[in-house]
Amino acid sequence: MMAGPDTRPMARQRWVFAMTVAFLYTATVLRSLLVLGGSRRELVVLLLLVWLALLLSEPAVSRLWRSYFTLNVVLQSAIVAVLLTMSPSSDFFAILLAIPSMQAMQRWGERRAAALVGIFAVLIGVALASEHTPGQAVAFAALYTAANVFLATYALAVKRAAEARSTNEALVVDLREANRQLGDYTQRLERLAGARERRRLARDLHDSVTQALFSMTLTAQSGLLLLSRESQRVSVQLDQFDDLARSALVEMSVVSAELPPQPTSEGGLLEALGRHLATRRPQDGLVVSLEVEGDKPLPPGDDAVLLRIVQEALNNIVKHASVSAAVVRLRLRRPFRVEIEDHGRGFDTAQADGRGVGLTSMRERAAEIGWHLSVSSAPGEGTSVVAEEKRDEEGRCADGD
Repeated sequence: MMAGPDTRPMARQRWVFAMTVAFLYTATVLRSLLVLGGSRRELVVLLLLVWLALLLSEPAVSRLWRSYFTLNVVLQSAIVAVLLTMSPSSDFFAILLAIPSMQAMQRWGERRAAALVGIFAVLIGVALASEHTPGQAVAFAALYTAANVFLATYALAVKRAAEARSTNEALVVDLREANRQLGDYTQRLERLAGARERRRLARDLHDSVTQALFSMTLTAQSGLLLLSRESQRVSVQLDQFDDLARSALVEMSVVSAELPPQPTSEGGLLEALGRHLATRRPQDGLVVSLEVEGDKPLPPGDDAVLLRIVQEALNNIVKHASVSAAVVRLRLRRPFRVEIEDHGRGFDTAQADGRGVGLTSMRERAAEIGWHLSVSSAPGEGTSVVAEEKRDEEGRCADGD
């Protein structure tokens, strides 16, 4: 649960103001009791009580009447002006003008408060001029104005410190919220990364181990058929079954170690395709012809992905096309292109789109290297799988060629 705004800076600001008021007011009352006497003393005490009542009632009345603060300052100043004319020794009442100066600095800001302090300086000089010489009046006005400036500046410093503290606390709250959101975002990224990794492992298993197991199943079925007819050929099928099992174990070790296979590390895509196509006929009876156009090398890393796409397309031909021949066309010039075609059973692409793991796997792999993969097929008309480099609106490939 998020904590509310800290009220300590405002409480500290009010406490400083209250202590200053209490000190100045008490000192003024004591001085007036010592200096003044008789009926004049009673009038001074009454005016001081009215002044205190105005000061204490200001916050509550100002909440109801926003313009009351200005009127309150005027009334306080008028009372102080009357007190200054009570006797030749009543100049000390001018210190009470420091209180509205502090209030104005906290409420109005620097410029208006400075203007008010200047008005108070003139008020002090005029009020004392009737009881003192002009030089004395100016001296007293300068002295008490300096005190007003000091206390008003101190009030401004306290105000700014409270505002800075409030700002810092708000920034801390925002920072905590940002850290919380960052933590949530990091957790979502971790979950997303885990999901992507699971999909990658499932795709690798489907592309490699699943096909090996499928070929092992075909080989076992073929061996069972030969067992009753041509038992001497069963040993050949068993040898092939053993090779497939070893290949599946190798693929499983690669996937378990979470290392991407590197089937084209020697000789690039062309040689890797040649080696792979040579194993198709003895494994599943599929004869694949390879047609190559151009001799430009593929971008680094693309060859391994394209080999997986070709493997998956050929696997689908063996499983679903009901044909024994296919063609792989490889264009090694810009834009690079790979096509796998058969003239088998075909299928309805609208119904199959997004349902098969193989088609989804091929599209994802092509997208990883910035290629586009399309599948063209119809029932009874064969299937064509095409992977091609993406080009921009001006016909340029990804690297600008």
